[in-house]
Amino acid sequence: MPGPDPDPAFLRRRPGGLLVELSVQPRARRTALSCESGALKAAVTAPAEGGKANAAVIELLAREWRIAKSTMEVVRGAKARRKVVAIATPVEEVANHIVGWVAQRTGDHG
Repeated sequence: MPGPDPDPAFLRRRPGGLLVELSVQPRARRTALSCESGALKAAVTAPAEGGKANAAVIELLAREWRIAKSTMEVVRGAKARRKVVAIATPVEEVANHIVGWVAQRTGDHG
């Protein structure tokens, strides 16, 4: 019987929540979230001005993963394309949901 899927490289579990590392492309033609070779990439139509792209990234993650926006915060890279988002939420449940999302998107089912 196979064990649980390993976490993708962009996901870090920590007490009280998760850290998600991602690259962001502001001013993209369309908003999309993808996982390629273990890296999480977000394309947002918002410009990288006044925190608009950061807000768009949180909106995108919340919508894709069905997690409350109020539990997310950009904790590193607020003015850079490489960001770290902290998610304050029940770790196991949400981490497993994200691992399932990655498997569905990449066709990697173990």
